[in-house]
Amino acid sequence: MMAGLRRFSWVLLMLLWSCVPQPAKEPPREAHFERLSLSEWPVLHDDMNLELLQAAIERSLVYFQRVPADRSFPLGDIQIPASLMKETLALFLDHMTKGTLDPETLARSFDLYGLRPLPEGGGALVTGYYEPVLEGTLVPDDVYRYPLYGVPPDLLTIDLHAFDPDKFQGGERWVGRLQESRVIPYFTRSEIDSFRKIEDCGCQIAWLKDPMDAFFLHIQGSGVVQLPDGGRRRVGYAGANGRPYRSVGKMLIDRGHLPSEGMSMQVIRDFLKSHPELQDEILGHNESYVFFRWVEKGPVGSLNVLLTEGRSVAMDPKHQPRGALAFLETSKPRLSSNGQWAGSESLSRWVLNQDAGGAIKGFGRVDLFCGTGEPAERVAGRMKYPGRVYFLLKKQAAQAD
Repeated sequence: MMAGLRRFSWVLLMLLWSCVPQPAKEPPREAHFERLSLSEWPVLHDDMNLELLQAAIERSLVYFQRVPADRSFPLGDIQIPASLMKETLALFLDHMTKGTLDPETLARSFDLYGLRPLPEGGGALVTGYYEPVLEGTLVPDDVYRYPLYGVPPDLLTIDLHAFDPDKFQGGERWVGRLQESRVIPYFTRSEIDSFRKIEDCGCQIAWLKDPMDAFFLHIQGSGVVQLPDGGRRRVGYAGANGRPYRSVGKMLIDRGHLPSEGMSMQVIRDFLKSHPELQDEILGHNESYVFFRWVEKGPVGSLNVLLTEGRSVAMDPKHQPRGALAFLETSKPRLSSNGQWAGSESLSRWVLNQDAGGAIKGFGRVDLFCGTGEPAERVAGRMKYPGRVYFLLKKQAAQAD
């Protein structure tokens, strides 16, 4: 009898416990930017020519001249007004002129914000991109038969901010096309290249001789077309199909085709050349597709200003402010005298956030523009290193010493 009562009491206790509201789990903590004390500042040694830094800063200032002063940009969960961004760049140029770029002097006029990764550890992942030079023509033939498309006439871009300004702060867009009065997602890479869904659009601007050249051009976002008569014309980013970017390198690793160690753009290209039967399937894995336009000068980034070799970077505009000045610490590939990879070496310099990319998402993701042509390709194709990124902002009046 007593044993039965004990069992009943135990069951009743468990039932009552199950009715008690349990403490809610804390939401996962995200990385964020915090203002650093002077003791936390890096040395700020810059390993490049400051003339290129000045040119890059002036190009960001051109961008901010076109932006309303009351517009704001995110630095993590902090909103930075465009007016403060512009004042920061102008004041930093003044310090450059005076040669006062040491941390102690800069700290009197500026605050430095660093990424606080959670859990502890981590930081930025730094890769590289470049402007390729590709053989092409303006008229297709049996050799040059892989098109570069301008923006198709049926591609629609929907600005979500215009529909709900409270929910969408700006920059969020959907891309699609009409089908029987309904907006549906735009064609994928496979539908465009393998099934020729837009072949009759009349928006081809050039033709290349190698489909892999076109694919890697889409990833880089801009390039130079080398014409048969020796002339050159530049193409720049004009739009995209709105489909997600998917890494073909990761796909090749996951399927066991290639090892993760030593993965690079050159390794992927060599694999695809030696396995032509897999090209369509592998390239089609990345549904994202880029459309181009002719540009007089270039390369041009997402701010519609010229990129500066070694100084311009692409970051996620949802987390890092467009046009901002930042200090980057990472590594870069070291090349031998004949252009072969010979290990790595440190990189530390001021950079400007002047571009964006489909693969550049999240906090601390940085893509460094390495220049034009084959030498830049050798560096960019092998660049994938951990790093740190810091953002500089002019002190507000209440914070100034």
